[in-house]
Amino acid sequence: MADLLKDPVMSPQQFAKLATIIYERSGIHFPENKKYVLESRLGRRLQELEVDDYDQYISFLSVGPYRDDEFQEMFNKITINETSFFRNEPQLDVFEKQFLGRLLESRGTSKRLRMWSAACSTGEEPLTLAMQIHRTLGLRLMDWRVEVLGTDISERALAVAAEGKYADYAVRSTSPLIKQKYFKQDGPYWTVDPAIRQMVHFETLNLKDRLGAKRLGKFDVIFCRNVMIYFDDAMRAQVINMFHDQLADDGVLFIGHSESLRGLNVPFEQVNIPQGFVYVKKGHAKEAAPNMTVGGGLPQTPPSGTSATSTTPASLTPRKVA
Repeated sequence: MADLLKDPVMSPQQFAKLATIIYERSGIHFPENKKYVLESRLGRRLQELEVDDYDQYISFLSVGPYRDDEFQEMFNKITINETSFFRNEPQLDVFEKQFLGRLLESRGTSKRLRMWSAACSTGEEPLTLAMQIHRTLGLRLMDWRVEVLGTDISERALAVAAEGKYADYAVRSTSPLIKQKYFKQDGPYWTVDPAIRQMVHFETLNLKDRLGAKRLGKFDVIFCRNVMIYFDDAMRAQVINMFHDQLADDGVLFIGHSESLRGLNVPFEQVNIPQGFVYVKKGHAKEAAPNMTVGGGLPQTPPSGTSATSTTPASLTPRKVA
């Protein structure tokens, strides 16, 4: 019986096959020195399925009627959804104080604003953006059509987002005034105000699915923070070019403080704002970032106490740095 409780051993060949499946279906790159991550995270899953070895598991992932469901299960095992409300507030301040007003002014006739939080995990980021828009527009919000879309590959993470109920840890970076205005506390849990929740829509989307992204239409602002650090250069370029297709010409792209577009042949240039980590389309800086310096980049120091957010491969970062 003791032998039955031992996790199966993953050979280098089996790791290579699993890493290929993960990369082809999600874009997340597991280098060879991260074999232990998959082995430690998936061993118990094989026991749950009563699968004897990784060859059988690879077949289960590759063929059969449950392969998509099992990929979701595997993805939830090997990734950690790390995020919080008002995460990296200096960057959010750049968005709200230096770009949101200009975007609202330029869309004063249509009174329509569309924002996309890509790889949003359990939804804290798009809900935060909705709160920023709500407090900026105030009563004027009634005259506007504001759409905030949050997408993620994990159906389990999006189920949490749709419920809008969070533990204390998720609001650790949120000021008491914001919590008082936009949350209702119920013991150790915080529920987002319905007025904010109705501004945000959640959908399952794989960032490798360019056609699926095209179906979403154009956006004025795109946030994709701290997930591309787990992509290789080819996948990063693919995702950034997809964002280019879905971004309005005068729109803005915000990425994570641990990320950069340097070295990639992509049609974006950086706006030189400390802690901004913001990019605009090449050739459209005058519309997207008027009176701002663009190109060349700034040495930008990650804000104190922050680290990677959104969906991250397990064990590539500490479990709870959030």
